[in-house]
Parts: sequence; C-alpha cells; structure tokens
Amino acid sequence: MARTLAKNLERAGHAVAHAPHGEAALGVLEHESFDVVLTDLRMPVLDGMGLLRAIHERDTPTAVIVLTGYGTIETAVEAMKLGAADYLIKDARPQEVLLTVDRTLKLQALERENARLRREIGESAGIGELVGASEAMQGVYRLVDAVSQNKSTVLISGESGTGKELVARTIHERSPVAAAPFVALNCAGLSETLLDSQLFGHRRGAFTGAVGDHDGVFRAAAGGTLLLDEVAEIPLSLQAKFLRAIQEREVTPLGSTRPVPVDVRLIAATNREMDTEVRAGRFRADLYYRLNVVHIEVPPLRARRDDIPLLVTHFIELYSQRYRVAPKRIAPEALARLTSHDWPGNVRELQNAIERSFALSASDVITEAVLPPALTGRARRFPLERSDGSLPTLDEAEGRLIAAALAESGGNKNEAARRLGIDRQRLYRKIAKYGLGS
Repeated sequence: MARTLAKNLERAGHAVAHAPHGEAALGVLEHESFDVVLTDLRMPVLDGMGLLRAIHERDTPTAVIVLTGYGTIETAVEAMKLGAADYLIKDARPQEVLLTVDRTLKLQALERENARLRREIGESAGIGELVGASEAMQGVYRLVDAVSQNKSTVLISGESGTGKELVARTIHERSPVAAAPFVALNCAGLSETLLDSQLFGHRRGAFTGAVGDHDGVFRAAAGGTLLLDEVAEIPLSLQAKFLRAIQEREVTPLGSTRPVPVDVRLIAATNREMDTEVRAGRFRADLYYRLNVVHIEVPPLRARRDDIPLLVTHFIELYSQRYRVAPKRIAPEALARLTSHDWPGNVRELQNAIERSFALSASDVITEAVLPPALTGRARRFPLERSDGSLPTLDEAEGRLIAAALAESGGNKNEAARRLGIDRQRLYRKIAKYGLGS
C-alpha cells in the first residue's frame, strides 16, 4: 500500500520516500525534511499515534495525514486532536489522496506566509500599534519619532479611517508625558455652544442644562496630550477663542470671566485640505499656522498596498485574541481581493472586513465567501420594500439609504456625503437622527 501511494504521488510530481513502520519513518526523518507524512495508524514496532507524537515533539513544520479503516475513524479523530492535519479512509481513491495532500501543502504555505508576516510585524513593520513597512509609512514613523520628544503642536491630516488618532496616541505614548492623560475630542457634529463647553468648560447656569461645573478637555488633558479630531469643523465664530487658548495657554469657561491656565501638548487632526479651507474663508489663517507647526500626512491605504498583508495579519492576531479562537489563515484569492480593493474607508474598513470574517464564520481560513460584498463584486440591492412587500415611510427609506451609503463607503463619511449629494454637517444630523453612529 505504501509503494502504491508513493507511485501515485510521484506521478503527480511529488518527491516521496516510504517506510514499513513508524520507527523506520523516524529514521528517514532524521536525515531528510518532509512537508507531509502519510501514516497508517496500526503498524508494528511504532504505531501511527506514536509517530505523530514523535513528530510533534520535534517541533518540525511537517504535517501528518493519518490513514484509517472504517472501524477506527474514532482513533483518527483522536489523532487530529493531537495535531494531525487530516485523515483518509484506506480505500480512498487516488484522486482523493492527491487532493488531500495538495490541500495540506497549501495550508502549510499559508501558515509559513502568516508566520513570516508576523515576524515582519514584530521586527520592522511599525512602531507602537502603527503597522506598515511601506516607504510612505516609514516617513510617518520618522516624523513621529522626531516630535515625540518635544511638545511641538502637530497637525495630522489624512482621509477618514487612515489612523490619525492612532498616530496621535503613538506620539503621546512615546513622549516624556506618556503617563499623563491622553484626551481626544471629535469636533464634528457638535453645536457651537456644546463644542465651546467641551473645549473650554462651563460654569453652572452658563446655559440651559448646565446643572454643574465642567472642566472641558483642555483642563482634562492637563500635563498630557489633547487631540482635537476634525479640527476644521470648529465654527469660525469659535476659532478666535480657540486661537487665544493656544497662544495664551489659558482657557475661559463659559459663564466665567476668569481665565484658567492650561498646560497641554496639542495635536490637531483633519481630513480636509486646510489650505482650501483657509482660502475659502472657513478657517482662520492665523489659527492654521499655529496648528501647522509640524505636519504629518497619513497616506490612504490604496497608496500603500504593500502594507495590506501586514495589516491583515495584525488584525487576525487582534481578533483571534478578542474572539478567543486560534488565528485564522487567509486564502490566497481572498488576500488578492483585499490587496486590489481601493479601500475608501481605509484601514478602518479593512479592520471591519477582518472582524466580519471572525463574526460570520467558524472556519480557520478566511475565504472570499466571508468578505464584504463591496470587495467581491456580489450583487447588492437597495432594500426599498418592507419584508411584507409594502412601501416604507420616507424616514425609513432615508435611513436605509444613508446606512447603505455609509456601508458602501466603508464608514468614510466624506465619501458617503458625496455619494448622497449632501454636505457633511447634514449627514451628521441624519446619522444622529436615525441612530446610525458607531
């Protein structure tokens, strides 16, 4: 039987050696390395279970496929619990044996590639939680390293989902004040009064609903780092007060006339073209120059496709821990899909795609079937009718349309607003109205 298997595998292009029992097989393995071992379970001298244990004790990358009769399938299942890659019934057709061997070899290749990518992530593919080995990201790392050791104001620009907040956190965590607070505030979608209160604080009774004093984020981040995300959304009428806070290093809470000194390292982030905002008169030039002391531009994911395999491996590790399962492998065709996609939602969209594979599938391999429809080109239809066939209300239809636009844009609100033909502020109001915020 061993000779017959060997001939069939050799005809298929494999290099094969055969041995009469487990002990002889171990002797062959002493002198040569093999990708796959096919072994019977019942053998003289050393049986298949003993051979399986011996191979795993050596900690080699060799995969073991066990051959079993119909009466010993339970033993084969036990062998898989001990680390066997697969099992075959002894009278399996030659083509079935070849397919099993080829599948095992492909999985081994995936494991080796994933291990290589994990090593790269650990060695030179990022700093802190930032992942990427591309030249574009190396430039980001150099700037992060440079500004981490001082308190210069930093402006981080980049599309939604590129990881601007992660860059800011990395700067803080590598700085001398890493033990101090890191406070982040998204300036978009807030009314002027609420944003004023969030930034500078308020005193009790300053406005309707102000039932107590509130410090604001400048004071909450005292001694540490304050990140103001989407800083271009600060209303023009509030920008003068913001500029004074930066220049004088003091804030005046709403309802108070007494300024309070503050000591924070300020980082601002935006997905807008700030030069355009200044020219259009929507953002003060003097405030822009105060913020733009050091500029870090985070590249979109489509501009650093070489980083996608590294990011995929990083997110697989992340979600295997979060879901408490073994790390999944990524099938070559699925990785090709991920690498060729344009990623309008950038790294955030990629992260969501990997988490989706953990949430929807128990398989240990990520295939094209579990990728989002936007990546695979599967037909999508906007659901106009209700499940009972009746038409939805206007509000229902609008909510579904906005949800669909956000999904198709990978969570990129600028892109979703563009597709819907509305401005960003209106989109934020609609998201709040229909409870579509994350």
